[in-house]
Amino acid sequence: MKSITEDYIWRTGVIIKQTAIKVQSVMFTPPTDPKKPAKVKVSQLCELCHARKAVMRRPKNLQKICKECFFLVFETEIHNTIVSNNLFQKGERIAVGASGGKDSTVLAYVLKLLNERYNYGVEIVLLSIDEGIVGYRDDSLATVKRNQIQYNLPLEIVSYKELYDWTMDEIVACAGIRNSCTYCGVFRRQALDRGAEKLNIHHVVTGHNADDMAETVLMNILRGDVARLEKSTAIITQSAGSPIKRSKPFKYSYQKEIVLYAHYKKLDYFSTECSYAPEAFRGTARELMKNLEAIRPSCIIDIIHSGETLKLKPKKVKRAPPLKHIEVRSDGSVSLQNEFIDGNRCERCGYLSSNRICKACMLLEGLAQNRAKLELENYAELSSGAAKLTRTLEKLSF
Repeated sequence: MKSITEDYIWRTGVIIKQTAIKVQSVMFTPPTDPKKPAKVKVSQLCELCHARKAVMRRPKNLQKICKECFFLVFETEIHNTIVSNNLFQKGERIAVGASGGKDSTVLAYVLKLLNERYNYGVEIVLLSIDEGIVGYRDDSLATVKRNQIQYNLPLEIVSYKELYDWTMDEIVACAGIRNSCTYCGVFRRQALDRGAEKLNIHHVVTGHNADDMAETVLMNILRGDVARLEKSTAIITQSAGSPIKRSKPFKYSYQKEIVLYAHYKKLDYFSTECSYAPEAFRGTARELMKNLEAIRPSCIIDIIHSGETLKLKPKKVKRAPPLKHIEVRSDGSVSLQNEFIDGNRCERCGYLSSNRICKACMLLEGLAQNRAKLELENYAELSSGAAKLTRTLEKLSF
């Protein structure tokens, strides 16, 4: 048994502990108490307005800014790019290449906003291309259609199937995934021009950002593509003889900032990457550039400025230039023609081409030959054995 003294000491200790707990509960004030808001340190304030708490570091210059200042700086930089390069003319109709991704969605939103704020006087139309990629393009086009309603802008959709009688899924099945971006790039550029021509619009605006421009410069250097290197950073491009020009208002806008803008503005966009994109060579240049950006954030703008100031050595004039230009077709035949002039028209489709037959028609000719071989092989496989039995069972109904 406990003695009277031990029992007294034990009871006294319990009372002291309970009293201490009560005192602590009375003195404790939670940090979320609305009566006593937490004070913001000077080092946490926005470096532009010095009034609100900074919520991010700008990927471009690592500047600490608040959400409101970020919106203003981002929109003002794009406005300055438009004005300094004289991209738009009053009364002009422009087609925004809308894919439903972050770049085109932010581009449509910002152009509509700046057009109303600074009175550009342009009419904006959304132009989308349906490449025919099941599980990717059909979902992204649904996003574009929602954007059309949200921004109250007209929408025009042009499909590969309508223009070329091919979808990208059919092309990949016929030509393989390794060449998918080659086909898609050629067909998409032509489809944008044809869609703009259908709408009687002579200016197509695309969402190519600073990351895309820097990647293009790196790709051309890595491939040794000297012919395209000099023009890879042009903000306005237009072929001789073509009534349609293209511009890139996001030329100096970082991809990370575009994503942040879409996130804070709560814009509706489609974020899934194309299922054929991982096989593209551009992914190699993107990985290299991201590694450089982690060390030096300004490297993206530095690469663009390097491309802008790049001048190629003038070509040597040959003593006896050939009078004829030799063109080798996809079927192996050779044709002779006079030296081409930029702005010529394709003999088959009438699209701009530096040769008698444009690149798109050359690719389509190769696909048509491969399609015939593929159909013969499939027919041979289905004409005998287990494949024929499977085909027969599929047609049965119970």
